[in-house]
Amino acid sequence: MNKAEYDELTRSTRTIESTHTDVADFARQQIRDASSDTEQAVRLYYGVRDFIRYDPYRIDLTVDGMKASATLATRQGWCVSKSVLLAACCRSLGIPARLGFADVRNHLSTERLRQRMRTDIFYWHGYTEMWLEEKWVKATPAFNIELCQRFGLLPLEFDGQSDSLYHPYDREGNRHMEYVNHRGAYSDLPIEEIIRTFREEYSFAERSELDEASFDEDASRET
Repeated sequence: MNKAEYDELTRSTRTIESTHTDVADFARQQIRDASSDTEQAVRLYYGVRDFIRYDPYRIDLTVDGMKASATLATRQGWCVSKSVLLAACCRSLGIPARLGFADVRNHLSTERLRQRMRTDIFYWHGYTEMWLEEKWVKATPAFNIELCQRFGLLPLEFDGQSDSLYHPYDREGNRHMEYVNHRGAYSDLPIEEIIRTFREEYSFAERSELDEASFDEDASRET
């Protein structure tokens, strides 16, 4: 990686706020005494995965709503906002990071969310790519461990050396998630493109129903 690429992938952006005080403090708290980039990235992954509760009912597709500091403040997020936070934490420590996206077919969701989406395709599923030991490694910190236990999923582990994306099956051998279209990697959040796709593909006319509902409660009733 040359200097221009390094500078591009360690800079702070409007959403990947690597220089925000709260983000930098959170990153330092998570890495503790880890010294290598790989060790630090692993600890950041687990910190974001389990400190931030996964909640796809609370999607705020505005710049302010997608900021890493906002996700940290609310302690809840969805795949994209949690990936933004992980990238910001990595960059705050000088670890190059970018956002990766793919369309996935998710076979485990809540009935309420399926009705609102009217599809089992989750467009622009987000994950984080980190430059570790001279290669890109992918990890998705979306599902916190408590939610995995509730859904009967194997929580994703990350060693900093191999990609850690969604397992295709749950503990019972049922199909969980499959990647159907890779959208590539971005140095900053392509929020306008995500909004455009969501408007084209999803029907959220009754968004208030999601705003007033609890994803955790719905998930508990269906598992």
